[in-house]
Amino acid sequence: MKTYVIRRRNAWQDAAELKATAGVSLRIGNDEMSDRIRWIRSYVVHEDDGTLGTVCIYQARSPADIREHARRVGMPAHEITAVADTVVIRDDPQPAQQAA
Repeated sequence: MKTYVIRRRNAWQDAAELKATAGVSLRIGNDEMSDRIRWIRSYVVHEDDGTLGTVCIYQARSPADIREHARRVGMPAHEITAVADTVVIRDDPQPAQQAA
């Protein structure tokens, strides 16, 4: 499997909607497509219009598998880009609510 970055723009109105979608995404990825796709992590971003978007890291056999997963979940996959290499300088920081 190759590693991909997926950008999902303006996809959710709030955190509750995003959390519900994440549950469906995890179930479909783990139960229905585990041989074709693996969700590694996501970064939630504030969009200019006040909605939420994500930058997701996945491993998949192909961009077509990522699009199929997104279709089954009911979420967009606006941009799919193959990762050429990974450079980790520091571990991801903990969100403020978890750091205390």
